Amino acid sequence: MLAGPTVRRRRLGAELRRLREARALRLEEVAARLGVVASTVSRIETGKAPTRTGYLSIMLDLYGVDDGRRQALAELAREGQGRGWWAKYEDVLPAGAGTYLGLEAEALAVRAFAVQVMPGLLQTPDYARAVVAAARPELSAVQADRLVEAQLRRQEVLRRQEVPGGRETPGSREVPGGGAAARFRFVLDESVLARRVGSEAVMRGQLRRLAETAADPAAVVQVLALSAAGRPVPPGSFAIVSFAEPGDTDVACGQGIHGQILLTDRDADVHPMRLMFDALSLSASPSDHVAALIAAL
Repeated sequence: MLAGPTVRRRRLGAELRRLREARALRLEEVAARLGVVASTVSRIETGKAPTRTGYLSIMLDLYGVDDGRRQALAELAREGQGRGWWAKYEDVLPAGAGTYLGLEAEALAVRAFAVQVMPGLLQTPDYARAVVAAARPELSAVQADRLVEAQLRRQEVLRRQEVPGGRETPGSREVPGGGAAARFRFVLDESVLARRVGSEAVMRGQLRRLAETAADPAAVVQVLALSAAGRPVPPGSFAIVSFAEPGDTDVACGQGIHGQILLTDRDADVHPMRLMFDALSLSASPSDHVAALIAAL
């Protein structure tokens, strides 16, 4: 499976950063040559913005890149200028959500912990509609419907059969009661199941969906009981996405106080979140206990 524009931009940005650092150049120095501010170069290097052909040519001249490498990097830049399916929803998506959706769509594995509501990948249409109504009251009915549509569109990754790159899913062996082939790992705080979102009918439908996901060999669903001994205390919901190519670093995602999506691929930030997810998973109920819990609810 070919990588999408978001992953292509990340790969190009990482290589441009490596080339810059190999020349001991600061962001400000490169920005001055391009005639832009340093934050623009930073956005290119972190894959948050596509790379213009003119900018790329100047940077490769500055870094002394030979013709053979230039062609490959130019191709990455061209492919990174594409727009993903989420672009049509950018007017209703929170800031940063488009970049995350691009990464999630190309991920080898997704690990998510939820403490308020069901993760977006698991929400039914009715549940998603109730969440949007409660969290985004400023949206018109049409805008709310489009945001729900985007939420459902992202769930196509759950139905994708192939595993990108054929690599083993990161961390799969540490999942209590889970399968080594699972690409999606969800740990839900017990409060997520107890919190009523919408009507009783909406919650029943959502719990049925959760039970179906828990029975899927591609996913592991665990519940972290409020009374669990030695229960970790995470700061909030978060997700970690991993990729097929060894050079593609993990990306961690959280949410800001204004709803914006916060992303980081700095290992100093991501590594503690990996450890936290593993601790949450070890403290949560084994996945084969979840079906009985859902049935009881």
